Amino acid sequence: MGLQNFSDYPEYLHNYNDDADYTYDELDSLRTSPAHDGKDIARILSVVIYSVSCVLGLLGNGLVIAIITLKMKKSVNAIWFLNLAVADFLFNIFLPINIAYTAMRYHWIFGKVMCKLNSFLLILNMYTSVLLLTTISFDRYVSVVFPVWSQNHRSINLAYLVCLIIWTIGVVMSCPSLIFRDTAQASSSVICFSNFSLSSNRSYLPLALARHRTVTITRFLAGYILPITIITFCYVAIVLNLRRNRLAKSKKPFKIIVTIIVTFFLCWSPYHLLNLLETEPHSVPFSVFEIGIPITTALAASNSCMNPVLYVFMGQDFKKFKVAIFSRLVNALSEETGHSSIVHRSFSKMSSMTEKETTVL
Repeated sequence: MGLQNFSDYPEYLHNYNDDADYTYDELDSLRTSPAHDGKDIARILSVVIYSVSCVLGLLGNGLVIAIITLKMKKSVNAIWFLNLAVADFLFNIFLPINIAYTAMRYHWIFGKVMCKLNSFLLILNMYTSVLLLTTISFDRYVSVVFPVWSQNHRSINLAYLVCLIIWTIGVVMSCPSLIFRDTAQASSSVICFSNFSLSSNRSYLPLALARHRTVTITRFLAGYILPITIITFCYVAIVLNLRRNRLAKSKKPFKIIVTIIVTFFLCWSPYHLLNLLETEPHSVPFSVFEIGIPITTALAASNSCMNPVLYVFMGQDFKKFKVAIFSRLVNALSEETGHSSIVHRSFSKMSSMTEKETTVL
């Protein structure tokens, strides 16, 4: 269907959406209506989600980074989780800017460069996270299905090389934000939006629409469909292999990694869905975008604080409070040589309790 007229483009362009507008010559003519309860509730809820995510993300990911770099022996698993924490921590550093933008009713005061960088970091976090989670799943698959090959070839140097490739792909795939993200005056506010036309000429609208659809569909396929397909295949193959060989020692194998992956896709699915719908904005009421996009974007951002929480609460039976929080993080991130296992060891020498080894894979 596409966009026929900028005056028809709904008010959801004023919020923090990664793929919003195409040109800015008529932003002042966008219709502005009185604040709706639903929109205000969505904005306030977004601020709350962003704020909680920022605090937990900085503390949790910072703790993971510190423990892995200072207290743990280098291993392949530690490298995966370290890079995952770095990606999340980098995004959380800039999250207060987005909190301020949302709290100020989507009035951008940080300039065009930060508008580009803010969006770039969100998409970079998405790509690096999903690629690392996909890599972790494939690593588990190889370790279980091809244990001899894994033992001979699975090395720290190879893990570093894979992470370098992942970061390179993430930067390249996030570059559209640096190219198209822009700021413009709209009524009494300055908005941060995606200017896919790169021009004020209305004749560029078809090209802008094509660019919008290309970027959105590419993100959906490369950042969602392909990874979830690979991850699903890997874990189904692992479960079948363990059951066939009767190697599974737990009713809930792989619970930490699987939960991290499920949480990632639950956080990002609504974001991708609304971005796809946004390429055909007249197919659904604009109120869906007006209310939905702030919440789904905040939900996607919240994934950056989830992983450390999962490490702590899923690493052991949290209700028993057997070990300190440092021990929980070390336990969740450690691996046992030869089997890619997550081993539970006591981090504190003062503890008189000896934790039994728990095999996840």
